[in-house]
Parts: sequence; C-alpha cells; structure tokens
Amino acid sequence: MFLKKLAAHQIIWASTLSFLVISSVLIYFDYLDYLFLVIPLLLVYLLISDTFQSKHTVKKNYPIVGRFRYFLESFRPEMRQYFFEGELDGKPFNRRQRTIVYQRAKNVKQTISFGMQDDPNRIGYEWAAHSIYPKRADKQFFRTTVGNSQCLQPYSASIYNISAMSYGALSKTAISSLNKGAQKGGFAHNTGEGGISDFHLEGGDLIWQIGTGYFGCRKDDGTFSEELFTEKANFPQVKMIELKLSQGAKPGHGGLLPGEKNTPEIAKIRNIQPHIAVHSPAGHTAFSNSTELLLFLKKLRHLSNGKPVGFKICIGRQDEFINIIKAMKKTGIVPDFITIDGAEGGTGAAPLEFIDYMGMALSDALIFVTKTLQQYELRDQIKIMASGKIITGFDIAKAISLGADACYSARGMMFALGCIQALQCDSGKCPVGIATQDKALYKGLDITEKSVRVAHFHNNTLKAFAEFIGACGFDSPKAITPDVFYRRIDHKTNESFTSLFFNDFENKAKTEKINLN
Repeated sequence: MFLKKLAAHQIIWASTLSFLVISSVLIYFDYLDYLFLVIPLLLVYLLISDTFQSKHTVKKNYPIVGRFRYFLESFRPEMRQYFFEGELDGKPFNRRQRTIVYQRAKNVKQTISFGMQDDPNRIGYEWAAHSIYPKRADKQFFRTTVGNSQCLQPYSASIYNISAMSYGALSKTAISSLNKGAQKGGFAHNTGEGGISDFHLEGGDLIWQIGTGYFGCRKDDGTFSEELFTEKANFPQVKMIELKLSQGAKPGHGGLLPGEKNTPEIAKIRNIQPHIAVHSPAGHTAFSNSTELLLFLKKLRHLSNGKPVGFKICIGRQDEFINIIKAMKKTGIVPDFITIDGAEGGTGAAPLEFIDYMGMALSDALIFVTKTLQQYELRDQIKIMASGKIITGFDIAKAISLGADACYSARGMMFALGCIQALQCDSGKCPVGIATQDKALYKGLDITEKSVRVAHFHNNTLKAFAEFIGACGFDSPKAITPDVFYRRIDHKTNESFTSLFFNDFENKAKTEKINLN
C-alpha cells in the first residue's frame, strides 16, 4: 500500500541509494571487492543526471529505467528487418527485391522456390500476359541511340544505367566501384550533380549531370561558367549532358553541403571554397522560363561540341511541362532526351513532406510525358529515360511499355555494392561504406570485388529482362507494347495498360485525324 503512494521516480531513487548503501557496507566488511563500488556509483550518477535534465521527460520521470526505452528504440529497425519483417513487407524495398539484387550481383542462384508470395487478387496487382509463341530476345539490341538531328555526337546507351549519385553523397570507393562496373558491363554512369571527380574517371561512360549549384562548372558567385563547362564537357568519358530541373525524392527543394563535409578535395571538384556551407538553390539562375531553358540547353550542346543534351524532371505542375514542349515547337530547339524521375525516387536526405507528398509517380509521369510528346509530334526526336525503383526485368519492361526508351537505377546499384537498407544515408555512418565519407567505413568496400558485382547485376538483370519479354512474345525492347501488361483494378476486373492509359489518347488522335480529313 505504501509503495503505491510513492511516485515511480521516488521508488527508483530509494532503490538506487539503498543499493549504494548495501554495497558500501558489504565492501567495508570485505564481502565484496572495492571495485564493485563502481556499479552503484555509476547508477547514482545516471540517477542524478536523468533527474535534473530537462530534455527527455521519460528519463526525468523514470531515471535510469527510462533509458531502456531509447536503448531498445536504437536497434528497432535492425530487429524488425532481421527477425520480424516479411518477404514483402520492407520499405522502400522489400526483402525479396533486395535478395534478387544480391543474388544477381554475386552471380549465384537466382531462382525462387515453391510459388509466388504476392497476392494476385489484391487491388493494384500488376502482371504481364505471356505468349504461347515465345521469342528469343537478343541482348545486343538492348541499346538505344540518344541524339536527334541537332546532335553531332549521338550516344548508344544501354537500356539500363546507373542513376545520379554524387561523390560526397557516396564515398570515393563506392563511386570508383560503380564506374569500373559500368566499364566492365558497357553501360553509363550518371555523375549526380556533385561534379566529375577522379573517381568517376575509372573508364566507364559518363552522363554528366548539372544541377542548380553548377558544381564543377560554376563561378565564384555560384553562376554558370562556360569556360569550366566546356573543359569538362569535352572529356572523352562524358557521353551525355543532363540538366537537373528537379529530383523525384525532393522536387522543388535545394540542398546544403555542410562546412564539415566540404573538404578541400570535394571543394576542388565542385569549384567552391572549402570548409564553408554551400547551398544549392531550389531553382536555376541561368534561366527563368521555358524558352530560356531551351536556349541554355542549346548552349550546352554547342559548348560540348554537339553531345546529347537533355533535362531531368519530376513532373509536378503539368502545365509547366507542356509549356516547355510548346517552346520546343516555337523555337525549334529540341533536346535529345528527357529523364523522368518518379516521386518514389531515392535521396540521401530530404524533408518528409517532400519525400512522401511531392511529385508525380513514375508510371503516371511516363504516361503523361509520352502522350504529350506524341501530341506535339516530338516523340520520335526525344528519348525518354525513366528513373524510380527500377531493379528487375519486369520493372524495365513496364517502364518501356509506358513510354521509356531506357532506365536508370540508383538504389539497385547500391544494393549491388552491398547496401543493406540501413536507412542511415544522411548520418555519415553507413555501415557498409557506401553513403559516407568516414575512411574507417569506406575503406572496407573493395573496389575490385564490388565493381564486378555491379557488372554482374546489370548483366543478369538484362538476361532476366530478355527472358521475360521473350515469354511475352517480344524480340526487342522496341517491340514491347502496353496491351500485354495488366493491373487489377477491382476484385473482378483486370485491365490492360492500353485500356487504362492510352485508349483515350488513341481515340482522340483518330478523331482529330478524321476531322482533319
């Protein structure tokens, strides 16, 4: 009855002090070694520290005991991932998705036993209709030529490439491994907006991405430098130039390079002053409207001696994208490619509101962009690159069916390097040495071994893609049509992608053609 009247912290205080007194008495009479006194003294220190702090109410109300709450919470993600997470439960990538990347990267058994674990009757389930007349799809055709009539140096790109990840966000060993892997596998490596580092120059083809900070081609005031751009754009490794307008995981949001991460090495690569915080603005300073954007792309094409140029965008306001397309028709300036980044794309760090609630999903964006380019008769001149959780042959085939010519993968390539989805990319403490600048962590990433894994992942994914589309009756990516892909829209109905997304456009086009006639 007496204990019930006492507050929890009073009980903890009484118990801790009693433990100290009893321990002291036992030590005095030689029943315990004097070193044992360290334990009760430590507990008293924690007791006082917790009681008289004001940051955590739990620890203040329940000194010492309340610490277990934070201790258990600290390894909750690991406990869930390793012991409680189902094969299809993990986010943003489930265990089955991660496992297939690991298997393909290691070039080991890549088959699944016993049966499907997904539910084909759930709303939203997507699948492909196979043919009883399968074809053999040859991987040598798994390339697309990027470069229209305004381009002087078209590039034959793989249909599957490494998406934008900067040196600084990723470690030097991770960047080197990716680039060497791209060289071994014959595909392209997007630099990310952090500039071209020595670690990008390991032999792989580069797609140089330029963001709002103009890193690597900026003047001291942060504006675009034609001279620096011309120098780097004409590196033989640079095959394409990508102007980043927005990123799927954080569209409309700038970035910040903290001063402590702005080392002399990174500062030299980005052409900035070391040890100071550097902001990447949300928007570009080189242009302010669609016509100026296209004129800027024309300048980039000219300064690079005619290499393919394009822009990366996460679709937000559709009218703004349509205005860009209208400006192409008006000015006659047509980029060679457009990269569509879905809202489900990844990032090292961004506010929750931007990650979860901003931008259009990749599938919807591909459909919108494809229809818009067709409507303005520009589809044949512009290649579409798709980016956003594309890690399997099915993902590639689906993206192509919705209008993509080629695809990017960032997190898939990170899994190939050994990423365990620890969700600590913004902490600087990536346990596998990928998203960190801590030498003690990144030195454990073996470049020779990991570059081979990147190449294996790419090769085995395209093998799976070839088998998949062959089973659907297609012998090349260009032959893929949306009518063989289906989505369950309710418990009784499956509809093809053609019916869901393209019938209205085709019917409208036919009507307009009839009216014109």
